[in-house]
Amino acid sequence: MATQFNAHKPVGAVMVVGGGVAAIQASLDLADTGYLVYLVEKTPAIGGVMSQLDKTFPTNDCSMCILSPKLVECGRHPNIQILTNTQVMGVEGSVGAFRVSLHQKARYIDLSKCIACGACAEKCPKRVPDLFNCGLNQRRAAHVKYPQAVPLKYSIDSDNCIYFQKGKCRACEKFCPAGAVDFTQQDQDLTLDVGAVVLSAGFKPFDPTPFAQYSYTNFPNVVTALEFERILSASGPWMGHLVRPSDEGEPKRIAWLQCVGSRDVNNCDHGYCSSVCCMYAIKEAVIAKEHSHGGLDTTIFFMDMRTFGKDFERTYEGAKDKGVRFVRSRIHSISELPNHDLRLEYVDEKGRAHSEEYDLVVLSQGLEMDRDTADMCRGLGLELAESGFVASGSFTPVASSRPGIYVCGALAGPKDIPLSVMEASAAACAASGDLSVARGSLVAPPVEIPQRNVAGDSPRVGVFVCSCGINIAGVVDVQAVMDYAATLPNVAYVENNLFTCSQDTQDKMAQVIRDQGLNRMVVAACSPRTHEPLFQETLQAAGLNKYLFDMANIRNQTSWVHADDPVKATERAKDQVRMAVAKASLLEPLNEAKLSILPSALVIGGGLAGMNAALELAKQGYPTHLVERDTQLGGNARLLRITAKGDEVAPYLAELVQRVEDDSNITVHLGTTIHKVDGFVGNFNTTLAGEGGDQVVQHGVAIIATGAGEYRPTEYLMDQHPAVKTHLEMDAAIASGEVDPAKVNCAVFIQCVGSREPDRPYCSKVCCTHSVESALWLKEHNPESQVTILYRDMRTFGERELLYKKARKAGVLFVRYDPENKPRVEAAGEQVSVVIKDNILDRDLVFNADLLVLASAVVSHRDEALAQMFKISLDQDGWFLEAHVKLRPVDFATDGVFMAGLAHYPKPMEEAVAQAQAAVSRAVTVLSKGEMWLPGTVAVIDQNKCVGCGVCWTVCPFKAIDQDENGLAVVNEALCKGCGTCVASCRSGAPNLRGFSNQDVLAQISTMLLG
Repeated sequence: MATQFNAHKPVGAVMVVGGGVAAIQASLDLADTGYLVYLVEKTPAIGGVMSQLDKTFPTNDCSMCILSPKLVECGRHPNIQILTNTQVMGVEGSVGAFRVSLHQKARYIDLSKCIACGACAEKCPKRVPDLFNCGLNQRRAAHVKYPQAVPLKYSIDSDNCIYFQKGKCRACEKFCPAGAVDFTQQDQDLTLDVGAVVLSAGFKPFDPTPFAQYSYTNFPNVVTALEFERILSASGPWMGHLVRPSDEGEPKRIAWLQCVGSRDVNNCDHGYCSSVCCMYAIKEAVIAKEHSHGGLDTTIFFMDMRTFGKDFERTYEGAKDKGVRFVRSRIHSISELPNHDLRLEYVDEKGRAHSEEYDLVVLSQGLEMDRDTADMCRGLGLELAESGFVASGSFTPVASSRPGIYVCGALAGPKDIPLSVMEASAAACAASGDLSVARGSLVAPPVEIPQRNVAGDSPRVGVFVCSCGINIAGVVDVQAVMDYAATLPNVAYVENNLFTCSQDTQDKMAQVIRDQGLNRMVVAACSPRTHEPLFQETLQAAGLNKYLFDMANIRNQTSWVHADDPVKATERAKDQVRMAVAKASLLEPLNEAKLSILPSALVIGGGLAGMNAALELAKQGYPTHLVERDTQLGGNARLLRITAKGDEVAPYLAELVQRVEDDSNITVHLGTTIHKVDGFVGNFNTTLAGEGGDQVVQHGVAIIATGAGEYRPTEYLMDQHPAVKTHLEMDAAIASGEVDPAKVNCAVFIQCVGSREPDRPYCSKVCCTHSVESALWLKEHNPESQVTILYRDMRTFGERELLYKKARKAGVLFVRYDPENKPRVEAAGEQVSVVIKDNILDRDLVFNADLLVLASAVVSHRDEALAQMFKISLDQDGWFLEAHVKLRPVDFATDGVFMAGLAHYPKPMEEAVAQAQAAVSRAVTVLSKGEMWLPGTVAVIDQNKCVGCGVCWTVCPFKAIDQDENGLAVVNEALCKGCGTCVASCRSGAPNLRGFSNQDVLAQISTMLLG
């Protein structure tokens, strides 16, 4: 198992610890950039908490549906070795040469023999609570963790197995058809040699049992948020039906209680905010309404709604529009009624007592460090923060206190899926930066599977219909669709699977294709946007061209939109399958062109994110051009004083600028803008416009890190009174000594100035923390001063909550206001008079302030010209739009272009640095390959029909069509994205789209009309 150990040369292998989405992303990034990865997970399968969730917001995707392709890719990857049931015992050595000691528990199943048939579980007589379903149902001692697990192999729970407890039974061994059960297996100790370690062991959901006021263990209809996810999930114990545990009746009223195990130092000593709870409560409330067959009343009881992420505030307001009720209060107690309903007692902001009854109460549990994981981290010599999570720096967000060991995801503090995935790529970047000279030294070359020549063969179509748990089968009659598909012309094989995207089903499909002699494939399942590449890989594994495939989206386009009419939904599914088969029967193999990749990069923006990205690219060995439109580097960081962890920005920034200027791999272009961009992934030609004239730079990838600006308020006497400043002006005044704290007897901060407004309906994320930092500075330098922060919701998320707590302890006052009653500001000589209505006292408060600081919004530059040049998109608020909010948070839909920093969305400095590292990791997955294959689904011009009218090259959004020497249209296949705009626009019928030809589409239309 051990790789060759050489203390003088870095080992080209990395150990990733954990099995959640962050660990999976880090493993894939590292493996795709040329490193051998050992993925170590202590349970029998990877997937983590995301595999237990129902849906994700704001995309409303099924969690498993978007996670499953990543799981299968990880399980298939030749450079990833998954070690399950394995724990880290120790790590010796240093950067580039670590020796890791592991302990792997026996599975008592031979992985090479197990065919995941389930016979062992079916015959096992021992039932125990199913921890994957949070104990809401039972599983057998012989079990698989969940239906789409990777690896999809059974294991025997020796703690509950009758044979291990009493020395008899062994029914699983008797009935296993593959002879995979092996009771002779023993635990074993392993040793690995790796160059770096990435820790992503995740978190533990808080157990609310100690909270007596909630009676979680006494009342069956008080459930945790994770239990409610399993109730809603199609693969859960109730197959996605909305029920309450006591009687399995459908609830009519559900309450969510926030901050259970978070922001609480009295019951659990968790003073931090868990960051994710507000959003998942909103998500659950909205989805519960969708699951309900009648009117469902949903109420969320909260202290502050912390919807600070991208599109979070819009989701919050949308939930209100959908009828979710929000009550600002902490529940005093819960009592149970004879029918198992629950009575909540609480006091509102006005001090009035209330009593309400609900059928079900959901406790929004926080995140905490698992005790065993904490012990492992201490054993590795890692420093833990006050919150109990692994400590990291403001400017080194994925670096632990031990060089060469990196952290990502919730192990380093509470965070959501996009930030966890982003940090995973950042950790992969940091680890690979240590080992760049060893890249490719231990990886296996890709295995080329010869493609079967199907030219001239009659179509033999295989149709695979997915139940998707009950996402599809709960509405569509899957058996009827299968029976119908079997009658269609050219269909040679039909099959149904519970989850067609699971790894075992993929392997089985490849075998079926070979055994049945199939030469076309149709999958009736979910969205091709997330799953088409997965099924195309399966086709390739079976020896077929990957373009001999079509999907019928009978989930999004059928079961989800016609959930109230199963009969018509089934008929629609039949129509979709018939159309897909008609198209598949005409498909021909497509060829992909090979393209060399220029091993260099362009970074646009010389702020904190841009400079970090450039340095990381240079560290990986790639020449990088750094373009900054200003005449000096630094961006917004030049205006900032300290970070949330108290680190001074100016010294770090000066050192960062010096490193950039001294790096021979980085060429800095100051006072320069982007004038023109030509080319495509791997081969960009970008024209820079500077004082010295235009210059063309060639590069393989680009990272957009153009930053954002500060909203200049027009309200609250801004620019009309010298006592009024924005928070950036406040930082500058502190740094210059303009503000003398001894002369500030009263200071007021107003939050949400320009944010969470109709013109900018988003939270700017950094403002609450920034104001608390400045307020603390004033109190520390003048304890007698009166410092007040006027806020709507205090959004000091994560470990920033400890700053909020510190400010309250220091005497900073916090007064909440409603947007309907904003503060009123009037000039009062050298002071300003600030009037605010206090919601608790129900009266106006007046502050005669020497200093009024406005927490103004972060606003996008709305650089539409740059977006058009790189063919990337902006969202409705002007931020650059990522390819997928959950799983591709730094990628654009345009290949080879990535984003980092404030250009994506407002974020604190440590997130900007992490996103820069993540963008580099994703960019290196392109640069490290040297060459790439272009998609085969591109347009082609029949020049016998072309008249050179120019319509096609005018309408092409990717500028992929040009004129040849005869004035006729010709397609640049490297630029073409297969959108079909040219096909739809040409009056001569000259363009056609491979894989979606006119003949293919007309066949679908004809069969639809004739059906």
